[in-house]
Amino acid sequence: MKKQTLFAITMVTIGSLFFASCEKDVPPTDNTPKNELVELTGDLKSQKLTKDKKYLLKSQTFIRKDVVVEVEPGTVIFGEKRTRGTLIVDRGGKLIARGTANEPIVFTSNQEAGDRDRGDWGGLVILGNAACNQVDPGVEGITPAVYFGGNAANVESSKTSNDNDNSGELVYVRVEFAGIELTPNNETNSITMGGVGAGTKMEYCQVSFGGDDGFEWFGGNVDGKYFISFNSWDDCYDVDFGYSGKVQFGLAVRYPSYADQSGSNNFECDNGPNDNDVMPYTTGTFSNFTCVGPIKAGTTTSNANFQHSIDLRRRTAVTIANSVFTGFPRGVRMNQASVLSNYNTNVGHLSNNVLVGTANATIYQAGTGVDVNAVKTYWEANNQTINGPNSDSLTKVLGLNPSIFYASGKLATEYTGAANFPVTSGILTSGAAFTKGTLTNAHFDKVSFRGAFGATNWTSGWAEFDPKNKAY
Repeated sequence: MKKQTLFAITMVTIGSLFFASCEKDVPPTDNTPKNELVELTGDLKSQKLTKDKKYLLKSQTFIRKDVVVEVEPGTVIFGEKRTRGTLIVDRGGKLIARGTANEPIVFTSNQEAGDRDRGDWGGLVILGNAACNQVDPGVEGITPAVYFGGNAANVESSKTSNDNDNSGELVYVRVEFAGIELTPNNETNSITMGGVGAGTKMEYCQVSFGGDDGFEWFGGNVDGKYFISFNSWDDCYDVDFGYSGKVQFGLAVRYPSYADQSGSNNFECDNGPNDNDVMPYTTGTFSNFTCVGPIKAGTTTSNANFQHSIDLRRRTAVTIANSVFTGFPRGVRMNQASVLSNYNTNVGHLSNNVLVGTANATIYQAGTGVDVNAVKTYWEANNQTINGPNSDSLTKVLGLNPSIFYASGKLATEYTGAANFPVTSGILTSGAAFTKGTLTNAHFDKVSFRGAFGATNWTSGWAEFDPKNKAY
């Protein structure tokens, strides 16, 4: 997302944590009577949330410093629409949400099945002490104010970052219908990470029908594996403020009608506002992503707000490798001369990716002061471009099954491609390389295939592709 400030949350503040009857508009779930839902609001105490109960987040709900909230596998936590319930893990707090493939932990809307929609609640905000490149970065709209990153001078008089900071665990977790744009360019996301450190564990996380970005990192260096951004409104993966972590195996699928007025991308990567030369640069490393845009065939999309597969802005230097991008109306943009310089001098790397485009005029784009031919030269020296997309090129050349796109005229709840993510033929079954920059790190499984999938479908069992009608 584009912003001068981080994001705003204007919500009603409820009092301290208490346990009471739920609102009448909260749906009954499974065999849990309405009057047995447990309200979570204000400052939580250390506790364990168990799957035999259902929980309701109301307004701003905090896990403060030295507080640990553990969530049992199979637990469902609802975000209240009326008060825009939001869960905020403050610096020094921990959320231990460790689900399993058979019993994922679900954060979702409190609306009835069939009535859930994007932006029903505020989502997860996780804050840590790892390095950021901004001074005193804070989360606007939260009272009292909360800050993130080790350089926040006005909290605990500490300017020392802790890159091994631990905010907890998110493993086999789904976050559905979260993230709100309250005013233009001021939003919460499905999962927002501010200064989250490498001691935090994130694996098998799915965000669905988000009201803004799917995953957004503001600084920090938390690593991750096996992420899904499904039908988000704005960007699928958004990186900013000096993020330097490592993420492998990611999926993005876009619904053709859902895109934001600010312009929706698969990856939007930034270093900070105004192209300022601030350190550390945004150098996060992403490998083995499959990003499926809104265009299955042809050159047009039903929503003109869709933009780029990869949008690189303001001194960013992320590494994106071993991935496949298809179905967006534009390919790669380098929006400032500082971006192109970072890639030409190997501060960041774009390597061994496959980009499916429609024509050279739309595959490569450049901002003011950047020669679009230089962008093309860099990309084609290090990556592969295929003109398309169409069903023949997807199946015969890439090995992707065309069903992983939304079929023409299908509703957002009629996605049928999940069973066909694995790739067993075509050029994506080989060609990956882990020789540049941070790709040599032990975090990365040195697989041979490009994209998120080899022969195994790691979404099976725990992921959900029709959360709107899912009974909880």
